[in-house]
This record gives sequence, C-alpha cells and structure tokens, in this order.
Amino acid sequence: GAGYLTGFALPNFFFHVTTAYGLLRAAGVQIGKRDYMGAPG
Repeated sequence: GAGYLTGFALPNFFFHVTTAYGLLRAAGVQIGKRDYMGAPG
C-alpha cells in the first residue's frame, strides 16, 4: 500500500516525467514550467 506508493511508484513516476521533460527540451521543443506542472483549469 502506502510504502509501495511512497517508496517506488511516485519516485518512479516523477523520474520518468522529469526525464521526458529533459528529452523534449533537448530536442528543441518549446515547453515551459506550465506545461511541466500542468496548467490549472
């Protein structure tokens, strides 16, 4: 349950999100903080 979520699932998710962000930026995609964090509304 909670140990799996906090110890593996969330860190793994955020690692992949951050890696994808970095790869997109390196490829020249104009992506900003709002795209990364998600725009409200």
